Amino acid sequence: MAVTPAQPHRGHSPGDGNTSGPPPRMPTDITPGLGMFDRFATHASNFFSKAWFFSMCVVLVLVWAPSYFLIGELDTWQLIINTATTIVTFLMVALLQNTQTRADNAAQHKLNAIADALADLMSHVAEADNQPGLHTDVEQLKAAVGLETREGS
Repeated sequence: MAVTPAQPHRGHSPGDGNTSGPPPRMPTDITPGLGMFDRFATHASNFFSKAWFFSMCVVLVLVWAPSYFLIGELDTWQLIINTATTIVTFLMVALLQNTQTRADNAAQHKLNAIADALADLMSHVAEADNQPGLHTDVEQLKAAVGLETREGS
Protein backbone atom coordinates (compact mmCIF):
# COMPACT_ATOMS: atom_id res chain seq x y z
CA MET A 1 0.00 0.00 0.00
CA ALA A 2 1.39 3.37 -0.95
CA VAL A 3 1.99 5.96 1.73
CA THR A 4 0.97 9.52 1.04
CA PRO A 5 4.00 11.75 1.58
CA ALA A 6 4.59 14.93 3.48
CA GLN A 7 1.59 15.79 5.50
CA PRO A 8 2.46 18.20 8.30
CA HIS A 9 2.78 16.74 11.78
CA ARG A 10 -0.15 17.62 14.02
CA GLY A 11 0.38 20.04 16.83
CA HIS A 12 -0.95 19.44 20.30
CA SER A 13 -2.42 22.88 20.84
CA PRO A 14 -2.77 26.16 18.97
CA GLY A 15 -0.03 27.79 21.04
CA ASP A 16 2.65 25.10 20.80
CA GLY A 17 4.62 26.87 18.07
CA ASN A 18 3.49 24.61 15.24
CA THR A 19 3.85 26.75 12.14
CA SER A 20 4.20 23.96 9.61
CA GLY A 21 0.74 24.53 8.15
CA PRO A 22 -2.72 23.13 8.71
CA PRO A 23 -3.01 19.79 10.46
CA PRO A 24 -3.42 16.72 8.27
CA ARG A 25 -6.85 15.32 7.69
CA MET A 26 -7.40 12.76 10.37
CA PRO A 27 -10.04 10.00 10.12
CA THR A 28 -12.31 11.97 12.43
CA ASP A 29 -11.91 15.06 10.22
CA ILE A 30 -13.34 13.33 7.15
CA THR A 31 -16.87 14.48 6.54
CA PRO A 32 -19.34 11.61 6.52
CA GLY A 33 -21.39 13.17 3.72
CA LEU A 34 -20.76 11.69 0.29
CA GLY A 35 -21.65 13.18 -3.05
CA MET A 36 -24.46 11.78 -5.15
CA PHE A 37 -22.13 9.79 -7.42
CA ASP A 38 -20.21 8.36 -4.45
CA ARG A 39 -23.45 7.21 -2.81
CA PHE A 40 -24.60 5.67 -6.10
CA ALA A 41 -21.23 3.93 -6.56
CA THR A 42 -21.40 2.53 -3.03
CA HIS A 43 -24.91 1.15 -3.55
CA ALA A 44 -23.94 -0.27 -6.96
CA SER A 45 -20.85 -1.92 -5.47
CA ASN A 46 -22.97 -3.50 -2.74
CA PHE A 47 -25.49 -4.66 -5.36
CA PHE A 48 -22.89 -6.15 -7.72
CA SER A 49 -21.00 -7.95 -4.98
CA LYS A 50 -23.86 -10.26 -3.98
CA ALA A 51 -23.87 -13.95 -4.88
CA TRP A 52 -27.35 -13.72 -6.37
CA PHE A 53 -26.14 -11.07 -8.85
CA PHE A 54 -23.44 -13.45 -10.07
CA SER A 55 -26.07 -16.19 -10.36
CA MET A 56 -28.26 -13.84 -12.38
CA CYS A 57 -25.33 -13.23 -14.77
CA VAL A 58 -24.82 -16.99 -15.18
CA VAL A 59 -28.54 -17.40 -15.95
CA LEU A 60 -28.29 -14.61 -18.52
CA VAL A 61 -25.47 -16.46 -20.31
CA LEU A 62 -27.42 -19.72 -20.13
CA VAL A 63 -30.43 -17.98 -21.72
CA TRP A 64 -28.24 -16.32 -24.36
CA ALA A 65 -26.43 -19.52 -25.43
CA PRO A 66 -29.43 -21.34 -26.95
CA SER A 67 -30.79 -18.09 -28.42
CA TYR A 68 -28.63 -18.81 -31.47
CA PHE A 69 -31.41 -21.03 -32.75
CA LEU A 70 -33.87 -18.09 -32.59
CA ILE A 71 -31.48 -15.52 -34.09
CA GLY A 72 -29.92 -17.85 -36.65
CA GLU A 73 -26.98 -15.63 -37.62
CA LEU A 74 -23.70 -16.24 -35.80
CA ASP A 75 -22.38 -12.65 -36.08
CA THR A 76 -25.55 -11.10 -34.65
CA TRP A 77 -25.70 -13.71 -31.90
CA GLN A 78 -22.10 -12.98 -30.84
CA LEU A 79 -22.56 -9.21 -31.18
CA ILE A 80 -25.43 -9.27 -28.67
CA ILE A 81 -23.40 -10.86 -25.87
CA ASN A 82 -20.21 -8.94 -26.69
CA THR A 83 -21.97 -5.57 -26.67
CA ALA A 84 -23.89 -6.30 -23.47
CA THR A 85 -20.84 -7.55 -21.55
CA THR A 86 -18.64 -4.70 -22.77
CA ILE A 87 -21.09 -2.02 -21.65
CA VAL A 88 -21.77 -3.63 -18.28
CA THR A 89 -18.06 -4.24 -17.65
CA PHE A 90 -17.14 -0.65 -18.55
CA LEU A 91 -19.73 0.81 -16.18
CA MET A 92 -18.96 -1.61 -13.34
CA VAL A 93 -15.24 -0.90 -13.52
CA ALA A 94 -15.87 2.84 -13.20
CA LEU A 95 -18.18 2.37 -10.21
CA LEU A 96 -16.02 -0.19 -8.44
CA GLN A 97 -12.88 1.90 -8.98
CA ASN A 98 -14.61 4.81 -7.26
CA THR A 99 -15.44 2.76 -4.17
CA GLN A 100 -11.97 1.17 -4.10
CA THR A 101 -10.24 4.54 -4.30
CA ARG A 102 -12.35 5.90 -1.44
CA ALA A 103 -11.60 2.80 0.65
CA ASP A 104 -7.87 3.13 -0.04
CA ASN A 105 -7.90 6.81 0.90
CA ALA A 106 -9.77 6.10 4.14
CA ALA A 107 -7.27 3.37 5.08
CA GLN A 108 -4.37 5.72 4.30
CA HIS A 109 -5.83 8.45 6.52
CA LYS A 110 -6.13 5.93 9.36
CA LEU A 111 -2.53 4.75 8.88
CA ASN A 112 -1.32 8.36 8.90
CA ALA A 113 -3.18 8.97 12.17
CA ILE A 114 -1.67 5.84 13.74
CA ALA A 115 1.85 6.80 12.60
CA ASP A 116 1.37 10.33 13.94
CA ALA A 117 0.18 9.06 17.32
CA LEU A 118 2.99 6.49 17.48
CA ALA A 119 5.58 9.17 16.70
CA ASP A 120 4.14 11.37 19.47
CA LEU A 121 4.18 8.49 21.95
CA MET A 122 7.73 7.48 21.05
CA SER A 123 8.93 11.09 21.39
CA HIS A 124 7.28 11.39 24.80
CA VAL A 125 8.81 8.11 26.04
CA ALA A 126 12.23 9.05 24.66
CA GLU A 127 12.15 12.38 26.54
CA ALA A 128 10.72 10.92 29.75
CA ASP A 129 13.11 7.95 29.95
CA ASN A 130 16.09 9.70 28.31
CA GLN A 131 16.44 7.03 25.61
CA PRO A 132 18.36 8.60 22.71
CA GLY A 133 17.82 5.54 20.49
CA LEU A 134 14.09 6.24 20.37
CA HIS A 135 14.72 9.69 18.89
CA THR A 136 16.38 8.00 15.91
CA ASP A 137 13.44 5.61 15.59
CA VAL A 138 10.99 8.53 15.69
CA GLU A 139 12.89 10.31 12.92
CA GLN A 140 12.93 7.12 10.82
CA LEU A 141 9.18 6.66 11.34
CA LYS A 142 8.48 10.25 10.38
CA ALA A 143 10.65 9.95 7.28
CA ALA A 144 9.02 6.66 6.27
CA VAL A 145 5.47 8.02 6.34
CA GLY A 146 6.19 11.62 5.39
CA LEU A 147 5.45 13.28 8.73
CA GLU A 148 7.20 16.62 9.10
CA THR A 149 8.86 17.68 12.32
CA ARG A 150 7.21 20.36 14.40
CA GLU A 151 8.81 23.75 14.32
CA GLY A 152 9.21 25.18 17.78
CA SER A 153 9.75 28.78 18.80
